[in-house]
Amino acid sequence: QDRILRHLTVGCTRLEFEYEIPYADAEKMLDELAEKPIIEKLRYVIPAGDGLKWEIDEFLGVNQGLVVAEIELPSEETCFIKPAWLGKEVSLDPRFFNSNLVSNPYSTWKK
Repeated sequence: QDRILRHLTVGCTRLEFEYEIPYADAEKMLDELAEKPIIEKLRYVIPAGDGLKWEIDEFLGVNQGLVVAEIELPSEETCFIKPAWLGKEVSLDPRFFNSNLVSNPYSTWKK
C-alpha cells in the first residue's frame, strides 16, 4: 500500500494528513487528479537535533536546479539552529509551492 500526504497551508503552517491507501487508488489519483507535469524530486533527510530533521528536496525535470530545505517543527514558535548552508526564507513565497511549480516551473523563472 502507498501513503498519501495532503498539505493544507495557513501562513507557514501546513497541516498534513498521512494515511495508507491502496496502490490502485494512488495510481488513479495520480492519473486523474494530479496536475501535470508531476513534480519530480529527490529527498534527503538530515538530523537537526532535538528530534527535528531537515528535509532537503532536490527538484528534477522542469524544476531542475531548485533545492529547497524544510524543517518540520511542533509549532511555528519552536526555536531551532539555522545551519550555515541554509539559504533565504521562502516559506511564504508562493512561487515555491509545489502546486505553483507545476504551472510555473523553476526552469522558466528569470534568474
